[in-house]
Amino acid sequence: MAAKKKTPKLGTGKRFAAVAASAAKSGAKNPKAVAAAVGRKKFGNAKMAKMATAGRRRTARKGR
Repeated sequence: MAAKKKTPKLGTGKRFAAVAASAAKSGAKNPKAVAAAVGRKKFGNAKMAKMATAGRRRTARKGR
């Protein structure tokens, strides 16, 4: 039996980045939009908005 691949913790942005990278590799014009659409379908608008807000706060704290 194959070992189950562990996914990054939800809300860290690593899952989003992985989906965006996969979409870019597949030739998407806007890979981040593809990742956002997938996330909205999976988690809903409210939860995606909450995670996006948390990500923006985290980025602002890092000084980027």
